[in-house]
Amino acid sequence: MAYDFGIKHNILRRLVDVGCQVTVVPAATSAEEVEALKPDGIFLSNGPGDPEGLPYAVKAMEKLIGRYPIFGICLGHQILCLAFGLKTYKLKFGHHGANHPVMDLRTRKVEITSQNHNFAVQGPMPLHDVPKVPPMIDTHYGKLSLTHVSLNDCSIEGMASLDHPVFSVQYHPEAAPGPHDAAYLFDEFVRLMETHHA
Repeated sequence: MAYDFGIKHNILRRLVDVGCQVTVVPAATSAEEVEALKPDGIFLSNGPGDPEGLPYAVKAMEKLIGRYPIFGICLGHQILCLAFGLKTYKLKFGHHGANHPVMDLRTRKVEITSQNHNFAVQGPMPLHDVPKVPPMIDTHYGKLSLTHVSLNDCSIEGMASLDHPVFSVQYHPEAAPGPHDAAYLFDEFVRLMETHHA
């Protein structure tokens, strides 16, 4: 099931390519409406604007975290982080374009990513350099690992819950046209659903 916050067609194509049958629901769909659909997993799409302007989406995620595998990108990443209790802020200069270097702190691999956003997730303390290990954050849903950072400004580019099947990235792994370095994230989402329902 995919929340539509401004979803791009190529996201749906990528989900279908990895074997998903996708039901798209409006941005204001409640947690109760999601549960009635009995999805195998929940995808939160990209979209424009300030994530704090979508309190209904944050509220729905607060109820759904821990119940389903969830994967968010861009605005969906920010909404998930707000649901975990983190904050967001407006970037002085937004991230736009198809050549943003991002490091996966778990593997130290650098991905060239496509980005288009003006807001970012704020950690418990600003990052002034690339951490040697993924920083951990205690939240009311357990521990979060900050998994990805921008090599341009050290802003947070990804997170994963250590206690629930939830992860997200700030960039666009489905970019078309654009780099495909992060296309593997859709396969990770499928594996998360398969493991959760095994």
